[in-house]
Amino acid sequence: MKRGLTVLLAFFTAAALAADPPLELKGHNALVYGVAFSPDGKLLATASFDNTIKLWDFASAKEIKTLMGHTGPVYSVAFSPDGNVLATSSHDQTIRLWKIPDGTLIREIKGHTGIVDSVAFSPDGKLLASGSADKTIRFWNPEDGKEVKNLGAHGASVYSVAFSPDGKLLASAGADALVKIWDVAAQKEIKALKGHELAATGVAFNADGTELLSIGFDKHVRVWNVGSGSETKKLGPTPDDLYGIAFSKDGKALVTSGYGGNVTLWNLAEGKAQQSKKLKFGAYCIAFTPDGKAVVTGHDNSTCYVTPLP
Repeated sequence: MKRGLTVLLAFFTAAALAADPPLELKGHNALVYGVAFSPDGKLLATASFDNTIKLWDFASAKEIKTLMGHTGPVYSVAFSPDGNVLATSSHDQTIRLWKIPDGTLIREIKGHTGIVDSVAFSPDGKLLASGSADKTIRFWNPEDGKEVKNLGAHGASVYSVAFSPDGKLLASAGADALVKIWDVAAQKEIKALKGHELAATGVAFNADGTELLSIGFDKHVRVWNVGSGSETKKLGPTPDDLYGIAFSKDGKALVTSGYGGNVTLWNLAEGKAQQSKKLKFGAYCIAFTPDGKAVVTGHDNSTCYVTPLP
């Protein structure tokens, strides 16, 4: 922790994912369930079951702010496209918006009647989407915190929501093993994708929005054609239940993380794992570093790891 990450990462070789120990970011007192980078890549936000959010200066690996106010475990963090606002969601059934970089609370958003598992800003920053254990997906106006639309429901908890790159579609993943696609402008469901055998836990669009990838407790990554809704590839199985999924900024690399601590880099063209590393603790969330050379994962030992990629 004494050196900046830029210096530290330079020492890792192409075989690092399989061999070298990760750098640790310590500060939370409970499981870390969400991680996100600011658009400029300078800040890392982490969400924890210790009821707090921490902001880190990523270049120096130093904690710079702890955001307190949630009265339950924090599940998700998401920066606005301009980087001026951080949205967080919690077991306390609320969403909070924080001013960046000083971390002051802008507003608390109430409306869900269950854990708010996931939040995501639209690419233009005008909408905030949320998914909840109350089975619903909702749109909010981040400017005033008012609910814009209750889009509808899954048959069980909604674990993940993600906007397409053009902002026209929203995807959601639920404990009912369904992945759904929603028309943002029409504010309605347009497709329900069936294939996962157990809970679907995460979704992510590819760079051009033509494909949607999903993960689940069935230990597979599934690739869907957004236009037709058909499953085009099934990757895996992985060694453990999957919780985290992330695309690199250029959209060329995909990583996943799981309950058993496995971090996997996928070759999408070939439909198979390119590299995999088993960390010591369960990895509940994952994000690429801004330069795409490493991933940050959140773990049940209250620590975040920075693991270089080959």
